[in-house]
Amino acid sequence: MTETHRDTIMRLLVQVGEGCATLMDEEMRNLTCRRVQVDEIWCYVQKKQRWLTPRDDRNRVGGQWTFVALDPDTKLVPAYHVGKRSRPHAVAFMADLSERLANRVQLSSDALNTYVDAVERAFGADVDYGQAVKFYEAEPIGPGRYSPPRVVAAERNVIAGNPDQDHISTSLVERQNLTMRMSMRRFTRLTNAFSKKIENLQAAVSLHFAHYNFVRVHKTIRVTPAMAAGVENRLWSLEELVERTSH
Repeated sequence: MTETHRDTIMRLLVQVGEGCATLMDEEMRNLTCRRVQVDEIWCYVQKKQRWLTPRDDRNRVGGQWTFVALDPDTKLVPAYHVGKRSRPHAVAFMADLSERLANRVQLSSDALNTYVDAVERAFGADVDYGQAVKFYEAEPIGPGRYSPPRVVAAERNVIAGNPDQDHISTSLVERQNLTMRMSMRRFTRLTNAFSKKIENLQAAVSLHFAHYNFVRVHKTIRVTPAMAAGVENRLWSLEELVERTSH
């Protein structure tokens, strides 16, 4: 369509994505979020986990998870992390999130066990932390069924501090998963557009969140999340975002 080679476009994506990662790292500082929801979303690089061989580098190939933090009030994404769904990556994600916040925060997550240790290491006693635990129907997934099982019950558990139980929730950050799947083809289920390299995935995620925070007007709040959070006072254009990543 553009008479431009695919590899040239991918190199540009990686260059812009790396610039977006640097931009996000610089701009997402001293944030005054009152509440933060965290979740993780799956995709894969090169091949799915069951097709891995002993010669594959399992850190670079197979299932990958993107950890996402969301401020439910401003819709800002202050932190994200691409890696395995393991303790070291959860710890790295939480440590990065804690360094970006300027005040005590109420944190909500799902029941992933590694979060408890990761939150304690990153925040110590300076956090109000609760988990939203969902229980699903036992009905097996039959042929042709791709939707998740129905939620039949939910609990809100206090893990640390004194969180407001009415706000122990991951519903909005889970909705962010849909935004990611709709915005990045490589996250679509049953896709043939999966990432071939971990660097390509990381670049695409960085570009997505930089665009989401600074360029895309959120329909609910009618400004960008960066404007709602006081990080920026005006709307950026896509051209401006790309230009800033080249410096």
